[in-house]
Amino acid sequence: MTELHESIARARQAIAVLASPSLRAAVVGGADLDDRTRSAIAAFDWLGTDGPDAPLLGRTAQDLRRLQEPSALLAFDRIARMPVKDDERHPLSVRIVGLVFERLGIARPVPEPVLNAAIAMFAEDVAVVRRDAVDLGVLERTDDGAAYRFVGALRGPAQLKSPRTARSYGSG
Repeated sequence: MTELHESIARARQAIAVLASPSLRAAVVGGADLDDRTRSAIAAFDWLGTDGPDAPLLGRTAQDLRRLQEPSALLAFDRIARMPVKDDERHPLSVRIVGLVFERLGIARPVPEPVLNAAIAMFAEDVAVVRRDAVDLGVLERTDDGAAYRFVGALRGPAQLKSPRTARSYGSG
């Protein structure tokens, strides 16, 4: 886990403490702890017997500020493995294609090699992302098959294209 991922996990823990009355009472108010709460708090690397680790929380705050910078995307790796389950993969594929077309321009068709390169900035399995977007009706090929157009309207499961054809997907 990278330092940035650890900071994000730490921030989520801090939010959980603020959102949970029992955790908040244990951390802030020194309340008696049940086993479940004690176990949860023991996992917090930012909380010691003397209280919060201020330098560590300061670095965490600095990392979170970095996530608001334009270069934040550069701090994360590409998605190495797309989820297998459709209900997990489809929203991710649609989000990736949406981001690609926001950057390349929604109004114009994008040649397949350009689309592939842009998707590859986010995910290793370019063909799966592109195929999902076509199947879901978010992308469609131009009449000559050389480019893709962003349609943006997500189809429901009953409306997915079938059967798959090589023309629908191009090379991977």
